[in-house]
This record gives sequence, structure tokens and C-alpha cells, in this order.
Amino acid sequence: MTAYIDPSRENFQVFKDLPRDQPIQMLNLIKLRAMAEYPEDHPSHGKGLTGAEAYAIYKAGFQEMVADSGAAMIWHPPLECVVTGPADEWDEVFVMGYPNSGAFLAMVKNEDYARDVLPHRTAAVADSRLIRFGG
Repeated sequence: MTAYIDPSRENFQVFKDLPRDQPIQMLNLIKLRAMAEYPEDHPSHGKGLTGAEAYAIYKAGFQEMVADSGAAMIWHPPLECVVTGPADEWDEVFVMGYPNSGAFLAMVKNEDYARDVLPHRTAAVADSRLIRFGG
């Protein structure tokens, strides 16, 4: 099975080619690692953080970073059970709302995000899906 952590170049281009002036929602499906895997030069390397702990750090930093743009988590219910599909496929399921795709693009291009926030996601996530919806 192929794991997906970051978007492919082709998929990201499709995202960028879609209209940028309308509200969007992004469905996030996240499978976490049991233990976070930080690179040796990261301050959290060797601290024994679980994937869930590292992802919680990521979510807090990410939400703080996008708050001024009007982006917000709009759906994050507790996952109770899987009715169709593997029971342990996803650990986190939520939808982020953005006023437009430009707000999302500004966040991913932000140097502070790349340096201070994204490494926690990379360390935490074993597999993911990020699906854009318009409207």
C-alpha cells in the first residue's frame, strides 16, 4: 500500500489551477504513526512523542497560523467506529474551511509554517488524504 504524506506535484498543480476566489473546504483523513519520527536535528527528536502528541502540536500551530485568514476547523467530530472499510484506517478526520484557496496557499508558502509547524505533521503522519471541495 502506498502512503501519502504530501501532495504530488501534479495534484498540487490541479489545486492551484482551480478558482482561488471562492470558499473551499478541505477534508483531512489522517493515519498517525505510533511514535513520531523526527529528524535527528529537530529539537523534538528523541523525546519519545507519540504520533498523536506530535499531531496535536501540529494542529495547534497550524490553526494559530491560519486564524487571521478566516480559516477554521469547521467539522471535527469524535471518530466512533468504521461501518464500511478497515476499522483502523484513519485516526483523525476533520474538515478545514478556508475563505478561499489563496489562504491555504499563503499558509503552505509561509516560512514560519515550513520551519516551525510542518515538521510536527511530517513526524506524526503515516498516511493521509487531503481532498478539496468547493462551495
